[in-house]
Amino acid sequence: MNNEILISLTGIGVLGILCQWFAWWARLPAILFLLLAGIIIGPLTGLLHPDALFGEILFPLVSLSVAVILFEGSLTLRFDEIKGLGPVVRNLISIGALITWCITAVAAQYLLGFPAELAWLFGAVVVVTGPTVILPMLRTVRPNARIANILRWEGIVIDPLGALLAVLVFEFIISSQSGDAMEKVMLSFGSVVVSGTIIGFISAHALGVVLRHHLIPEYLRNVFSLILVFAVFTLSDVIEHESGLLAVTVMGITLANMKNTNIDDILDFKESLSLLLISGLFIILAARVEFYHFNQIGWPAVGVLAILMLVARPISVFISSIGSDLNFREKLLISWIGPRGIVAAAVASLFALRLEEAGYPDAVFLVPLTFLIIIGTVVIQSGTSEFIAKLLGVREPSPTGALIIGAGNVARAIGKAIQESGLKVILTDSNWENTSLARMEGLPTYYGNPISEHAERHLELTGIGRMLAMSGRANLDTLASLRFKSDFGEKGIYELKTTREKIISDKHKISSRHRGYQLFGEEITHGVLASWLRNGAEIRSTQLSDEFGFEAYMAKYDGKIIPLFAIDNKKRLQFFVIDGKMKPESGWMIISLIQPGELENKNQGVS
Repeated sequence: MNNEILISLTGIGVLGILCQWFAWWARLPAILFLLLAGIIIGPLTGLLHPDALFGEILFPLVSLSVAVILFEGSLTLRFDEIKGLGPVVRNLISIGALITWCITAVAAQYLLGFPAELAWLFGAVVVVTGPTVILPMLRTVRPNARIANILRWEGIVIDPLGALLAVLVFEFIISSQSGDAMEKVMLSFGSVVVSGTIIGFISAHALGVVLRHHLIPEYLRNVFSLILVFAVFTLSDVIEHESGLLAVTVMGITLANMKNTNIDDILDFKESLSLLLISGLFIILAARVEFYHFNQIGWPAVGVLAILMLVARPISVFISSIGSDLNFREKLLISWIGPRGIVAAAVASLFALRLEEAGYPDAVFLVPLTFLIIIGTVVIQSGTSEFIAKLLGVREPSPTGALIIGAGNVARAIGKAIQESGLKVILTDSNWENTSLARMEGLPTYYGNPISEHAERHLELTGIGRMLAMSGRANLDTLASLRFKSDFGEKGIYELKTTREKIISDKHKISSRHRGYQLFGEEITHGVLASWLRNGAEIRSTQLSDEFGFEAYMAKYDGKIIPLFAIDNKKRLQFFVIDGKMKPESGWMIISLIQPGELENKNQGVS
């Protein structure tokens, strides 16, 4: 028996990691593979029986997991960022969410025969989209910047707001269960809201004091915060039954908007926690679903899915975008993309368990219906959005632009040359002076650490297909290379060697297997390029021809030139790298750094 438990727990972990890896490889939301894996090893093959495996601990495990999910989601909700959102996003997370909620609830009530309270709870649950399902889809679909920004911001902001709406609807259902007069129901509901709000608010400020005054060591911050989330959830639930989820949500929102409180490292624990806790959670929840539940909800459930995708979403988008500068084709694509994700699955599963215990037998259908919505929206929209975006003419061309790590003089010069070649470029730097100089030169920038959680949420990579690490700081460049390999692949990562790397011994050098292609040449370093620029060298472009090929071009300047990159006949960006196999052809544009004494030796075709 013990061996069976050990094998089951290990198998869930291994399967969860494999699903995450396959999702990364396929560039699809991981939740799709996690749910499918759970269904396969659960109701399909009978390899996993969560209720028998976990027994009475299953319900507390799910409750604490959902508490963590809601807390992490609410940590991303900063009020100052909401103020900066465009009218379309503000309308989508308010008016649009209300429209989606109402239409979906009515559809569930009349098509499935759901009791009114469960129908309205289901409507609230599927309001959320979430960045975990939106971002992988945007990378594949590559809509234009306006569409991408709206969908990305909607997913980030509506995640905690939609979860909060679902929690409030659930609390109202529980409060009204007694069948007492409406006054007592409202009083009970109010006590849950007040209790959860006060406990969450006080706990957030207590954690803020601990963080600001460094009352705990750095290595305990993440674990301390996680355990505090568990404690706040439990304490609130003990004081006022069913108020725990609201408490942790309020705690996260309050902490996110607290001044002079650094929570970036707390957000960082989301990644490892997601791989372990959340991956396992959704496999377990999916394994509990029985196929006869799908049979019982039947084809009307597909009707609810169709109404959500074809009626509720388009109406909410078109009403929310009234008065905006979005054209009809852009509105259509936004209307089509609205996959449901992790928060919907987690909240539906938890509330179904609780409502079953509270005497609502139909609550068992919340989970299969929500999973159907998730799988349906992710599969259908992932499979068709790229074609629809191309058909509507709102898809960005192949991502040929470059993300440059660093905004110093070398990065700015190369970034400017790429931009003048007609390609997209973004420079990132934590140094405000460098960032400010880049902006004054008309270069798009991101001020901050490119490997931060903030960058993961806010750094817009639409149209970007390569990363150039040229900050002059080997450690940062290497970390950036590791971070962005998942976005651009190993072949899209390039690094410029630092000057220090040429003089230090091998035992102090960072392993090449963690790095990208080495740019420009064996002897070319960040310091070399900076020195040439200080001494008056300029970046110039030359178009090759049948008469003036690459060999003739290099011979003309006789070592007084550093080839940087080329634009091929298909308008693709090609970089010169160590041991590279690029062979520039006639018609290609070569961009190089040329020493001052050679600049007057321009031939026809050099600009």
